[in-house]
Amino acid sequence: MNPGVVSLPSPRRRGMCAIAGLVAIAALAGCTTTPPQPPAPPPVPSGPPATHPLTANQPEFLTLPNIAPNATPVRIGILLPFTNSAPGVRALADAMMKSAELALFDANRADVILMSADEGNTPEDAAAAAGKLLDQGAEVIVGPLFAQSVSAVAPIAHDHAVPVIAFSSDRTVGGDGVYLLSFQPENEVKRIVSYAVSQGHANFAALIPQTPYGEHVSKVFADDVTAAGGKVVDVERFEPTPDGVSAPSKAVAATGADAILIAQGGTLLRAIAPTLATDGVDETKVKLLGTGVWDDESITKEPAVSGGWFAAPQKDDDAAFAAKYKNVYGQAPPRLAPLAYDAVSLVETLATGPAYHRFTAQALTDPNGFAGVDGIFRFEPDGSAERGLAVMEVTPDGFTVVSPAPKTFQAQGS
Repeated sequence: MNPGVVSLPSPRRRGMCAIAGLVAIAALAGCTTTPPQPPAPPPVPSGPPATHPLTANQPEFLTLPNIAPNATPVRIGILLPFTNSAPGVRALADAMMKSAELALFDANRADVILMSADEGNTPEDAAAAAGKLLDQGAEVIVGPLFAQSVSAVAPIAHDHAVPVIAFSSDRTVGGDGVYLLSFQPENEVKRIVSYAVSQGHANFAALIPQTPYGEHVSKVFADDVTAAGGKVVDVERFEPTPDGVSAPSKAVAATGADAILIAQGGTLLRAIAPTLATDGVDETKVKLLGTGVWDDESITKEPAVSGGWFAAPQKDDDAAFAAKYKNVYGQAPPRLAPLAYDAVSLVETLATGPAYHRFTAQALTDPNGFAGVDGIFRFEPDGSAERGLAVMEVTPDGFTVVSPAPKTFQAQGS
């Protein structure tokens, strides 16, 4: 894609470098939390101090003809893998950019410039693209998508005192000015374990794949069970193949657990559940538990999964966004597309106070949180995102909400 400055008479006409438009918080309008207050002066960063901070508007920064010469626009840099070698990744990047554009058109202010750059295929590509956005005056960077890219971009953005709202689910790359607006399995494990304990389950086992996703689950499972008042009786790791689940399944079935977390979805989940039944797990006494990877209607076709619970964003929360996206672009949005909408909308709602001093850690980590397309969320000081999730039950006819997603974090913590 060639960089350029374009106007947007409708979301169907798109540019990938600079877009002036209207940025809104329509998806955030239902938030019942206290609106963010004007941010305080930037706190002392936890890492090395910024040596080249962006502190004021500069003549060389990107602007547009409709912005007054003495005005400082809100410059948002968006960094996505538009030219990634994988077609699916390129399609996702395109959809996320479209979602960001929808956020521009869902508001009534014209002082926002959305500048895009290509994350590419390597961390070096991402770092170079972030440098270009900063040279154009980006006050905040939205993206990148992959953890390696986030790690490459983070020190460059930090050196300019510019926060990064990235989409990686790897918590290890968050913090020190990097905030991860993503679906993180740690949230899902905590929610489903807590709910299971509240329903009388006490003895927990887990089947966890030997994958990066499984590593995230395994790091928090035992602590979450203990914190909720339960007991861990077994954790079995397995190779994510049909042959790899046989022995771990037998071991878990022999523990007497009354709740079993299976951190696996899709076809393999549909093989694991009946294997557990064959190994002696009584589905009338033992509850199968899952994470967001269960959010796949195909699992309803497996009777052995029926009655299981999993934690995920509540389905009806994103219905309005999905309908709007389809109406404008003619197709349903992919699962991660709303993240870009929420990120741009969040930036707009925080765009008060003096330019280059408004997206502070204090503002971004407001404990009241924010409401987005997929429900409420808030950033922790370590850069991770806590989300308000629902608990779903698997039935032959689909998923049923058995515990609604909270509407505020105050209610969630009370």
